[in-house]
Amino acid sequence: MKYVLMFTSVPEFDDAVPPERAQEVYAQIYQWFQDNRDKFADSGAELMPISTATTVKHSDGGPVVVDGPFSEAKEVVGGFSVIDVPDLDAAIELTKTWPSLALPGVAVEIRPMVEDYSQFEQ
Repeated sequence: MKYVLMFTSVPEFDDAVPPERAQEVYAQIYQWFQDNRDKFADSGAELMPISTATTVKHSDGGPVVVDGPFSEAKEVVGGFSVIDVPDLDAAIELTKTWPSLALPGVAVEIRPMVEDYSQFEQ
């Protein structure tokens, strides 16, 4: 089953990580992708900083474009990957090894992907 891993963090906490520690974690992340490459349906992408976000949202007068993320939460999605593993337990076990979980404010949201669109057919 395919799952999307959404890697989140808190920008204030990210900014507090010393550059040497950040480079150490990035090296671990590259290794993590290499070690688990057989589980990825799509390696995904890292996103640009939250300051670059633009949101188009509903308003009664029609769509409105605003600067910034759509969420008011402190956590922001910094990237995503698509994995293909047997079940949620396997997705959780893989995610527990995500190297950035050693840093404060980091979390990974796991969501199953819709793979059977017949449920939407009428």
